[in-house]
Amino acid sequence: MSLRHAWICMPPSRPLATLTGRRWYSPRAQMGWSRSLALIRARATSSSFPPVATSLQAPSSSATRVGAAARAAVSPMQMVDRVAPTPPFGAADEAAAAAAAGAARTTLSFSINDQVGALDECLAALRARGVSLTRIESRPSRTPELDYDFFIDFDATDSAFLPQALDALGSRARNVRVVSTASTSAKPNDLRQRPSASTETVTAAGRVPWFPRRLHDLDTFATKVLEMGEELDADHPGVHDQAYRQRRAEITARAKAYRTGQPLPRVPYTPEETAAWGTVYRRLRTLYPTHACREFNHLFPLLEANCDYGPDKIPQIEDVSRFLHECTGFSLRPVMGLLSSRDFLNALAFRVFFSTQYIRHPSKPLYTPEPDVCHELLGHAPLFANPEFAAFAQEIGLASLGASDEDVKQLATIFWFTVEYGMCHQDTHHADGTVTRGELKAFGAGLLSSFGELEYCLTNQPEHRPFDPARTAVQTYPVTEYQPVYFVAESFRDAKEKVREFAKSLRRPFDVRYDPYSQTVQVLDSREKILQYAQTISADMQVLTHALEVLEAPH
Repeated sequence: MSLRHAWICMPPSRPLATLTGRRWYSPRAQMGWSRSLALIRARATSSSFPPVATSLQAPSSSATRVGAAARAAVSPMQMVDRVAPTPPFGAADEAAAAAAAGAARTTLSFSINDQVGALDECLAALRARGVSLTRIESRPSRTPELDYDFFIDFDATDSAFLPQALDALGSRARNVRVVSTASTSAKPNDLRQRPSASTETVTAAGRVPWFPRRLHDLDTFATKVLEMGEELDADHPGVHDQAYRQRRAEITARAKAYRTGQPLPRVPYTPEETAAWGTVYRRLRTLYPTHACREFNHLFPLLEANCDYGPDKIPQIEDVSRFLHECTGFSLRPVMGLLSSRDFLNALAFRVFFSTQYIRHPSKPLYTPEPDVCHELLGHAPLFANPEFAAFAQEIGLASLGASDEDVKQLATIFWFTVEYGMCHQDTHHADGTVTRGELKAFGAGLLSSFGELEYCLTNQPEHRPFDPARTAVQTYPVTEYQPVYFVAESFRDAKEKVREFAKSLRRPFDVRYDPYSQTVQVLDSREKILQYAQTISADMQVLTHALEVLEAPH
């Protein structure tokens, strides 16, 4: 068996610092890595471990709204399959694949530190449980406290293989998770493959549903939609318009091809599409001064000045995203259709909002049964430029990471009654510290993009209740009609703090924090990680203390 089948892109003769870009390793550490590589090569010739192909690339795979997703045939709580690409087969691989027809091709990932015997122990534990690898990949870890991430494939011929593999790695590695589980006879990127309920992450605190740890992880589920953009329900005005459906397919194709870090696709909107946008824009623009919250009315003129907002041109999400990122770090990302609630909320943890780019049917510009570019850019985008609102939305996203299906359902309901259909009191704060309770105003995108419901929500017809996450989370709601109940927040900051307190009641065995510098999520499940976080807070407090001292010092 040629060793090229077992080659791994980290030859031990090369200093590992040139690969990681982080630190130099001691000769002893490099010797441990060399030993692990030798073990891989040796086992590549044995019957227990078939040839493995390796590379430095992590697996990749080639919206919502929360309420709209509830109309999809698939449950919005269903977890979305993450399918890794299959490397090119050689003749021997094809024969092995044919022999394993019907087996479940499973991809696991795990992380380890570079120390003597670390990889050796993981591979030995897998072999002891009869797990036969068909592929192994490695790359420098994106997690600061770990050194390397590994991705392994094996064909599970019975249901016991997956638990055995997870148990084998659970005590020897970190961040163990199932990337994908799919039949070997299926196409790797087949969107019809439904998610496996076993898709999970193993943390120091136990197993939880899989969740993204870094910004690029959003690529693994961005195309796994519950309902495609070109697929229309029977009540959609464009269901029988083939030209309209083809147009939507062209737009969603751009979203499908997008990957993190690329420029957002620009859509050359037609005169008919621009006319529909203009009708909606003019109607809503007259209502915003009297019906929208103060923060929205402060930001909307800035979008008109900086992002080409106006009745005669549909803004490009690339321009809007750049503006939002400069304001709060939020960014937009194109999406093909409706994502699951879990995936949609998970993205908010990274301050990423999935945005459609297609527009409602021109025959009925004042009606749409789904989110479209009018809803995204007129309803959602403006407030993502407000720091308090951005922090509130991210708080919901952070709470959804690794949460149970039931908890995600409750968080999705909170999102529905706030980000989509939230209202607030427009209080006036006086210089003497007193507050005058103001009128009700709207801040939810479902209201700010619908002139009819924007007028309706301020009447006495619906019920207005104080925002309490525990009660809001279990409130039922209609999807296709005006809301009979609205929840009223005191402020975005108050809503954020209440959601943060509510998140503490969720059944998640760890907490998380977002690192804006590396754009990663850190799981706080060990004393070392918490200490590292405390040191970060301490450094920030020193800056804050010094700034106050300078401010109060006599000049």
